[in-house]
Amino acid sequence: MSNMLDIFWAVIAEQLQELRTAKNANDVLRILASEGTVAPGFFGGSGGDETVRDALCTAGWELVWEQFSFCYTMRAPDGSMITYIEGDVYRGDRHGNDAGPISRPVN
Repeated sequence: MSNMLDIFWAVIAEQLQELRTAKNANDVLRILASEGTVAPGFFGGSGGDETVRDALCTAGWELVWEQFSFCYTMRAPDGSMITYIEGDVYRGDRHGNDAGPISRPVN
């Protein structure tokens, strides 16, 4: 069981490392691509020490909107955006501005 956890956290560390150089929303969605979920991207390491937000800030992204530490929108250096909601990652500003409905309410 420990080996499986080690592999899981190694994958998370690799994702975070790649996110530190993400230049746009396409990069983020490629790095965090998910299958079998409603969202096009998913980050499974939200219980760890590092966050998607921290990694993207390192890459030059800026926080645009935040409701909670697990619900926010960020803008890339190229102007593209992602919205992070409890591990799910969506293209665009999903807090009500431009990307259409999400699968569950934010509030």
